[in-house]
Amino acid sequence: MDTIQYQNNRYETPEGSASFFGKLLPSFSFYSSFLSQIYFSARKAKKGVYDTEAWRLSSFRVMQALERTGLKITISGIDHLQNLNSSCVVVGNHVSMMDTVVLPAIIGQEVPLTFIIKQSLMEYPVFKHVIRSRNPIALGRKNARQDLKTVMVEGKKRLTDGISITVFPQTTRGTGFDPKQFNSIGVKLALRSGVPVVPVAIKTDAWTNGKLIKDLGKIRPEVSTHFAFGAPMTIEGKGREEQQQVIDFIAGKLESWQTEENSQY
Repeated sequence: MDTIQYQNNRYETPEGSASFFGKLLPSFSFYSSFLSQIYFSARKAKKGVYDTEAWRLSSFRVMQALERTGLKITISGIDHLQNLNSSCVVVGNHVSMMDTVVLPAIIGQEVPLTFIIKQSLMEYPVFKHVIRSRNPIALGRKNARQDLKTVMVEGKKRLTDGISITVFPQTTRGTGFDPKQFNSIGVKLALRSGVPVVPVAIKTDAWTNGKLIKDLGKIRPEVSTHFAFGAPMTIEGKGREEQQQVIDFIAGKLESWQTEENSQY
């Protein structure tokens, strides 16, 4: 099947998903598949035939390529997206390149989506054609006031059109989670647009940063990967309480996953 199969609102990589070649050379095996997916997706995007379903499917193929290395992926709380009756703002911590390329398979299977991204991604060789086709909200990150205005105006347009928005409020991605670096732009957008916030906690440090090219680091199948969605929140007042709830949800999940991983060694 070309979709993620859940049982009791939970997905775990099925036994037997790893291949001999994937386990033998995980990084080489994965990037061979990943880069070919980017290439063929970019070709479709340049022709104007790379639609939402094509994006979801190529993201799903990338997820499968990761699993063929022996990497285990767990997804929980998907019912919080499935039961929505409106668009939403998905707010999560940003760990690695995996977040950007796998979340379209997970979220896109349930609701139409796009991302708030940094402007530089729109200029990446080959990849730029894919990301531009998804009509993201691109921020220059040089003028905070202008960026906020862009998010509020462009974000509301997409949410009104039924397109949910995924935002990573951290100033930069990383394995650590610092609440002080986790701004409230997602909550502000949800408040302005009258839609709920859905928090997502992410642990994708199995995809490390590269030495020569940051986005192309070593794949470590032995490190567990998790995506957990929380209950939708309706924003009230100035959203401070909801912002704290998002932070608490993410921090709590990260702590529990780390404890679980430590206990295995």
